[in-house]
Amino acid sequence: MFFFLYNRLLSLIRLVAIVLFFVWRVRHPYADGMWLWWISMVGDLWFGVTWLLNQVAKLNPVKRVPNLALLEQQFDLPDGNSNLPCLDVFINTVDPINEPMIYTMNSIISILAADYPVDKHACYLSDDGGSIIHYDGLLETAKFAALWVPFCRKHSIEPRAPESYFSLNTRPYTGNAPQDFVNDRRHMCREYDEFKERLDALFTLIPKRSDVYNHAAAKEGAKATWMADGTQWPGTWIDPAENHKKGQHVGIVKVMLKHPSYEPELGLGASTNSPLDFSAVDVRLPMLVYISREKSPSCDHQKKAGAMNVQLRVSALLTNAPFIINFDGDHYVNNSKAFRAGICFMLDRREGDNTAFVQFPQRFDDVDPTDRYCNHNRVFFDATLLGLNGIQGPSYVGTGCMFRRVALYGVDPPRWRPDDVKIVDSSTKFGSSASFISSILPAADQERSIMSPPALEESVMADLAHVMTCAYEDGTEWGSDVGWVYNIATEDVVTGFRLHRNGWRSMYCRMEPDAFAGTAPINLTERLYQILRWSGGSLEMFFSRNCPLLAGRRLHPMQRIAYANMTAYPVSSVFLVFYLLFPVIWIFRGQFYIQKPFPTYVLYLVIVIALTELIGMVEIKWAGLTLLDWIRNEQFYIIGATAVYPTAVFHIVLKLFGLKGVSFKLTAKQVASSTSDKFAELYAVQWAPMLIPTMVVIAVNVCAIGASIGKAIVGGWSLMQMADAGLGLVFNAWILVLIYPFALGMIGRWSKRPYILFILFVIAFILIALVDIAIQAMRSGFVRFHFKSSGGATFPTSWGL
Repeated sequence: MFFFLYNRLLSLIRLVAIVLFFVWRVRHPYADGMWLWWISMVGDLWFGVTWLLNQVAKLNPVKRVPNLALLEQQFDLPDGNSNLPCLDVFINTVDPINEPMIYTMNSIISILAADYPVDKHACYLSDDGGSIIHYDGLLETAKFAALWVPFCRKHSIEPRAPESYFSLNTRPYTGNAPQDFVNDRRHMCREYDEFKERLDALFTLIPKRSDVYNHAAAKEGAKATWMADGTQWPGTWIDPAENHKKGQHVGIVKVMLKHPSYEPELGLGASTNSPLDFSAVDVRLPMLVYISREKSPSCDHQKKAGAMNVQLRVSALLTNAPFIINFDGDHYVNNSKAFRAGICFMLDRREGDNTAFVQFPQRFDDVDPTDRYCNHNRVFFDATLLGLNGIQGPSYVGTGCMFRRVALYGVDPPRWRPDDVKIVDSSTKFGSSASFISSILPAADQERSIMSPPALEESVMADLAHVMTCAYEDGTEWGSDVGWVYNIATEDVVTGFRLHRNGWRSMYCRMEPDAFAGTAPINLTERLYQILRWSGGSLEMFFSRNCPLLAGRRLHPMQRIAYANMTAYPVSSVFLVFYLLFPVIWIFRGQFYIQKPFPTYVLYLVIVIALTELIGMVEIKWAGLTLLDWIRNEQFYIIGATAVYPTAVFHIVLKLFGLKGVSFKLTAKQVASSTSDKFAELYAVQWAPMLIPTMVVIAVNVCAIGASIGKAIVGGWSLMQMADAGLGLVFNAWILVLIYPFALGMIGRWSKRPYILFILFVIAFILIALVDIAIQAMRSGFVRFHFKSSGGATFPTSWGL
């Protein structure tokens, strides 16, 4: 509580300082260039307003902790069954090469092994590329899971993704069979290695198998891709053909693991063939479904949002769980009780009925120890989202989020829904499937704890095929007021905003150990592409019908302010880049002031900036963060503001003028290095035009420092001039410190020894200082060195006039 009050007090003091600063500047409109004075005034006003809006959203941070013991007490039965509600889990992937399949299959395995009633949750994999690699990989995963899941239950394994588990150092044993653990673990390690080999072998096995079947068929034309059962694969073929290529194939639904029985099934004891004793372990597995929606060249498939809406409809016809949780293909369940934690908030007697989604923080494996490019983004997840948690709730960030199904259908929350209003008020907005429309009302029953998928008869398969067709959404509200939102790069944020706009709230859930984890781009260019997509999509949202300023009264005023700040933030780069490039004037014109009297101006800036940093320190203290988290956040904000945000602003300007805008590149997933260097991608330099602005900022500030040194040596500056120049040098050095991670990325493998960068900077300072001295000598015909305040010695130059 002390930190909250201290933070508010400091914010109030800074607000007073900002107001006094502006009053002083208005009363002293003096500068060496009034046009620069006006630009700096507008920029300072923008920074002041955005800072204030940012602080408003953090005035009432709230930490909520799930009570798992109470949940177990109320819903788990003595006979081993449970009354917990049903849950559908969505995973999305596209390409087994760009998104390594081992990550996707680990995600599925961890979901199947989660500590949630096995007959009450189902897993749906959406393969948007229609690849048989994923299908066959899923078959292998189901076989491996039959061993891995009972092993996890027997020995209380954490985490339950095998790739992460086997890469960890030993943990304290918490299972019930310590005498079997060592042998069981050794056996599972061998099984997992063989499983990975089988996955890798699919890339050669499937083409060979297809060649055999094609040779036997002896048909001319395209070479088909064949399944193991001797039938042609309905999705994308290895050799693309009409109706069997990316962007053109039929819809596919395959139930890989059927829904389990409702009673526990104990496994077999140890034997010669299997040394694992599962005689006291429930060996049932949750339902597992493969989905690949229909694709047609004539349709806009709306990328990830379109795939998830198909998952929403298909799952409604099969399991129709009242709650849904979604993952990217490279995320996995790190804490087996994570699903229970989300359900805690959904079933909360105070706010649960009005909660549309529960957002978990994103955590990442395989990030370099210093988190050079701020991949963890802990200031956002553990400070900003905690602030929103005290208003209407955190925003949706795309993965690791549990939803209430009917909220995604566009149904109003109970607090805004009159008792006599029907949940299904219009059938046209949901499409023409009678089976899907009839599933909506049962999905609203959050206490429904029985999952009973229909038999996959011909009529059911026809319904499934119907809801997966490209034309199903024509004339409906899918992608606007139903499901995930379309036609924007940040479909996640806009979807969450739509739910908040409708009056729903959300919850933020942070637990120990972390609920979920995944991989992140540790290459500088890939990380910047990711930031570009987020910032460009944020501006698109601000200048669309989803602008927070246009939302109705159901959106909390403070939530509106938070969303406005979250979507308009890239505009700050326009003014920030101006400030960072201002030293170029010092290089060519010497001392040049944008505000006079300069010492007073600097004093105000120091006070305002110092208070900002102090407030940041307090925030990381109450959020439980480290000093490194805060430093990385500050550094990458400047890097993003120079390298990415200007491109995002340019993108929205093009869009506003009716032009196409900038194409956003999807972030490539981190691939396990074939070398011994775990962080090889960190040191790879990938050229992209958006790197240029930040490189220019570095060059300008390095040149400013070098030129100032040269001018100080030969310029004959007074003590006051030296003081002013010293303040300028502090500014230049501060900017270089903030852009330091970017500079490391630019020197590639040399960045393994950071001192090399400092040596390069020093050499650059010296060379530029010498060049500046030479230029001054050429202009004046002599060089006057001032090493003492009392005077200097004049030396004629060989090139003097």
